[in-house]
Amino acid sequence: MNLKASMLGACSALAMTSLAASYALAETLTIATVNNSDMIIMQELSSKWEEQSGHTLDWVVLEENVLRQRVTTDIATNGGSFDVITIGAYEAPIWGAQDWLKPLDDLGDAYNYDDIYEPIRNGLSANGSLYAVPFYAESSFTFYRKDLFDAASIKVGDAQITYEEFAEIVAKVHAPDKGIYGTCQRGKAGWGENMAFVGPMVNAFGGKWFDMDWQPQLESDEWKSAVNYYVDLMNNYGPPGASSNGHNENRALFADGKCATWVDATSAAGYIFNPDQSSVADKTDFFQAPKQVTDKGTGWFWAWALAVPASSTKEAAAKDFLAWATSADYVKLVGETKGWVAAPPGTRKSTYENQAYLDAAPFAATVEKSILAANPADATRDPVPYTGVQFVAIPEFQGIGNYVGQQISAALAGQQTVDEALANSQRFALREMTKAGYIK
Repeated sequence: MNLKASMLGACSALAMTSLAASYALAETLTIATVNNSDMIIMQELSSKWEEQSGHTLDWVVLEENVLRQRVTTDIATNGGSFDVITIGAYEAPIWGAQDWLKPLDDLGDAYNYDDIYEPIRNGLSANGSLYAVPFYAESSFTFYRKDLFDAASIKVGDAQITYEEFAEIVAKVHAPDKGIYGTCQRGKAGWGENMAFVGPMVNAFGGKWFDMDWQPQLESDEWKSAVNYYVDLMNNYGPPGASSNGHNENRALFADGKCATWVDATSAAGYIFNPDQSSVADKTDFFQAPKQVTDKGTGWFWAWALAVPASSTKEAAAKDFLAWATSADYVKLVGETKGWVAAPPGTRKSTYENQAYLDAAPFAATVEKSILAANPADATRDPVPYTGVQFVAIPEFQGIGNYVGQQISAALAGQQTVDEALANSQRFALREMTKAGYIK
């Protein structure tokens, strides 16, 4: 064999060896995520990461309540079903402190941690380590139909209105005979569904989940006032079957022109203002979520984030995906392929320094301001022993919040009175907090 043939043969063998090695190292990651529009875009674009990395993703896309149940059960039992999970600002610090998640401080200099807003990093950290990286962050504000407000001669200024004033506005734009309801608010039971709206509303009415001795306060005058207001508002001016509507259902109703107002996640603005997805993209504006006796805790604080369970045996590949999916380059990819209005909001400073995004997203400055203004450490009128705006940052809250959400949803559906719902909720919370040792 001559030298040239020998070298070609060696090169061919080396190439085949490298190819075989790359296939041997390729992983299939199972990822659990929520079925909202931002995550669906991530699923669509993830083929680019698969091509770059050689790895593949097996997607488990679930409704929000089901996602939380599946992921919580799996991680608490060390089940190992998932390599990447979608969790939020409630779970990340609690699960990280229990060593249920892999630390994510080692994604490399190119990841640019400093580009992530500090409150978002802090909200996903425990004991000085980051345990989830944010895909998008949000507060809440009020979406409204400009055309309907103009027709009713309703003027909205910069001052934060009260819930009492909000109800008066809603009554004026309620037109069910035309298929338009005065307001669409979450009614589906769940600590992250109806309670994401009800919790900040209770804050606005001066209420709290627990007093300084961890005694539940669910039968307080403030809770009764807030929940009676909510039930009356929705029964008088909401769509039929409101107790079954969560974020996704209300987003679809608003985008289809069925709702005059909607208090919900700032992250939904990218969908509502996108003419490819929303019939009211050019008719929508926004103002702050209402206050009542206080303005503390009236806009929630949340981040949907990606994490790696400690049970995953594919840590390197999983972290590589996290670094790709939550990077500034990914935000740019979404902007350039799906339109800048759809770019994941609220996490990176560079997004709000990008003129293309600012030009496409009229809500950008308000969203940024709302997220940075939310203060989980000072979200109630009266002193409390916990942090959190729409949730209480203790492990027991998931069960308590779900139960209370079920009771309030039942009251909204007319299956029991508000007083009955809150009495049941108080008994349950008292039992759970006593069992957990908070109450001696």
